[in-house]
Amino acid sequence: MRNNNSKRIRLQKFFNPKTVAIIGATDRPGSVGRGLCKNLFEGRNKRKIYFVNPFKNKVLGIKTYRKITDIKEKIDLAIIAVPARVVPKIAEDCAKKGVLGVIIISSGFAETGEQGKKLQNKVKKTLKDIFLVGPNCLGVINPYTKLNASFAPQTPQKGEIAFISQSGALIDSVIDKSLDENYGFSWIISYGNEAGITLTDFLEFVCQDKNTKTIALYLEGVKDGKKFYRTLRKITQKKPVVILKGGKTKLSQRAVSSHTGSLAGEREIYSAVFKQAGAIEAESIEEMLDIAKALAWLPKCKNGIGIVTNGGGAGILTTDYCQDLGIKLTKLKQETIRKINSSSVIPSHWSKNNPVDIIGDALSDRYKIAIEALISQKDIYGLIVIQTLQIMTQPLENAKIIIETQRKWKNKPIIAVFMGGKNVKKAIKLLEKNKIPNYLDPLRAVKAMRTLVSE
Repeated sequence: MRNNNSKRIRLQKFFNPKTVAIIGATDRPGSVGRGLCKNLFEGRNKRKIYFVNPFKNKVLGIKTYRKITDIKEKIDLAIIAVPARVVPKIAEDCAKKGVLGVIIISSGFAETGEQGKKLQNKVKKTLKDIFLVGPNCLGVINPYTKLNASFAPQTPQKGEIAFISQSGALIDSVIDKSLDENYGFSWIISYGNEAGITLTDFLEFVCQDKNTKTIALYLEGVKDGKKFYRTLRKITQKKPVVILKGGKTKLSQRAVSSHTGSLAGEREIYSAVFKQAGAIEAESIEEMLDIAKALAWLPKCKNGIGIVTNGGGAGILTTDYCQDLGIKLTKLKQETIRKINSSSVIPSHWSKNNPVDIIGDALSDRYKIAIEALISQKDIYGLIVIQTLQIMTQPLENAKIIIETQRKWKNKPIIAVFMGGKNVKKAIKLLEKNKIPNYLDPLRAVKAMRTLVSE
């Protein structure tokens, strides 16, 4: 246990470095080295940054060093972005310097075949006493400490989801989507070929992180199946894990081996392992992030929810999806029906059933009455609130009602389905800023709610 604690403390220092050296720093437009320099500069108030390039005196107006060993100060993190053939020599310099850890961005290692594997093993042997991320990875990002040790085109905002991905390129698109949809991350980790720090190490690390509430994982293959299963099972008892598995078909399994040098395995085996370990398997990137967001923001609840809608068709679809996925719609009690009937704003011909259809011309006052009536019924444990866009609909006012209700009923999750486009953008932004997930399609909302519901 002492060794584990010591390793965790050293890892925390490695992932919150006070000194960083970029080996392969350059100001060449469109290059990986320039991207790394730009991203690391966002955290220059948090740490010292050194540039290493033997062919330039300055990069972006800042002095460069020929070798990392020429830097007098101790280096916590060295980032290597040079051609693969040069990396073994750079690794020797890093070992000589006594750096705490290294991130190797460079590709051209085990994923390319036997020669690349030999090169990777040589580097791994040189760095055997040093933390190593990669090679063949995008890097590591922690928005809370302003560490962007990657060449991602943008830095995400702070959030509660740790996203660990075997694919670096996938991360770039996920970050861009998150910035558009107003949610953030606690960690983003691209682990590449796992020559040093392994996937299970990363899972254990983010599980201990106080800012992480949910872990999202894009996985192609694993190197040690038994260890992965044991680690995953232990972690899901503390924090939810949502997994998207790539390499499920025979055709894609061949692509996996040339991507990160991993073995993809049979899809049924992986699905069974995920289920037995208590993880949630997603079928798409969108679904993985939808579920992760709901789990990060909302409480779990018993099975039995209510639906409020101003559109009959949307309510019917949501009902069908709930039945298909095993979510119970609680029968309305007479007291709840009386509360709604006694209002002067909801027409007498409302549905009288769950889902509660407050009719297409509903203003925000109808939403307020219906939402409060349903959520105050004891055996309704969560709500899905649907808004279809009519000419009289008040998206911002409806969003404020949902936010106010969620604050009052913290133990009952509320998921929004504000359907539409530009006319609901401001309302959706307000909802998600206040940790109310919104989904444009009822099926996405129901799938997210299913992960919150316990039998």
